[in-house]
Amino acid sequence: MLFFDLDGTLLDSNGIWLDIDIEFLGRYGIAPVPEDYTEYVTHHSPLDAARYTRMRFGLTETAEEIRQAWLQMARAAYAGKLELKPGVRLLLERCQKQGWKMVVLTSCMPELCRAALERHGIADWFQGVVTTQETGMEKRDPALYRLTAAQWGIPPEQCILFEDSPGYCAAAGEAGMYVVGVWDPLYARREEEVRRLCNSWIDSFDRLPQELEERLFSGA
Repeated sequence: MLFFDLDGTLLDSNGIWLDIDIEFLGRYGIAPVPEDYTEYVTHHSPLDAARYTRMRFGLTETAEEIRQAWLQMARAAYAGKLELKPGVRLLLERCQKQGWKMVVLTSCMPELCRAALERHGIADWFQGVVTTQETGMEKRDPALYRLTAAQWGIPPEQCILFEDSPGYCAAAGEAGMYVVGVWDPLYARREEEVRRLCNSWIDSFDRLPQELEERLFSGA
């Protein structure tokens, strides 16, 4: 079974959250966006990130009001702006023809994830969408990957995950999944780390290493 992260893996979308951070914090005269702030909000749920934002910058809005402001900006991007990464559509088509079952595993807000998949006409290609909001688990927790595999009655060792985040690659590998690291500009400075953590690595869906090509399409 194949599992795909959304942001930074299938979708060229990691940059949108920095754009949202810049626009939102700019309303309060906060610029530039602190790097450690970006690191925190990237790896936490939207509500947790909103709570952190409120506390760190002393904002008067509630965490839910902050989350809703982000959501309004993000809706427009996911439903009408963000593109699939090069080669994604063709790879998914090939995997379908090969008989692979596919699932999206993401920390993206559920409605944004579904909006992007529907916009690109690929929502029906997946057997399901698993989000951290709906499971109540973080992607850095290896238990999430074991639970997700178990939902489809498949051992983690028989699953392949495509993921761009070093921390999430590590967690999935610890759970027993075969992990394919995906290059994304957000983690460009950590490329060597991702390579070490993963079983395979790609810099583009247009160019699969021979071993991965065979694993996906030769029945190996």
